[in-house]
Amino acid sequence: MAFLPLKCRRYLDDRGVDFQEVEAEGQKALLLKNVFLPEGRFDVPAADVLILLPTSYPDSAPDMFYTLPWLKLASSTTYPRAADVAHSYLGQSWQRWSRHNNQWRPGIDGIWTMLKRIETAMEVAA
Repeated sequence: MAFLPLKCRRYLDDRGVDFQEVEAEGQKALLLKNVFLPEGRFDVPAADVLILLPTSYPDSAPDMFYTLPWLKLASSTTYPRAADVAHSYLGQSWQRWSRHNNQWRPGIDGIWTMLKRIETAMEVAA
């Protein structure tokens, strides 16, 4: 099943991102497999990242993202700020990272924008 816009799929393919387009419970999502995390920042070196896509994507922004396994900060063994709520999807309990996007530009932004937001959230997690 392929539902991502072609330019989003090409972006991921060109960067060697291991991803799956999935749909469950009436919700389309992008699953990024084995994403390497900032070195020394978390209690594991890599995690899967789930991005739920709104029905009007790419005209509307994905909101939050989710990780498995649940990530804790290596320095304190606590969850990052606003990342301590569970979200059930694909039969698993994902760690919800409550990071909202109010600056999405329809026709300009795409999955590359969301990946940058996730990268930034991981870098500044506290």
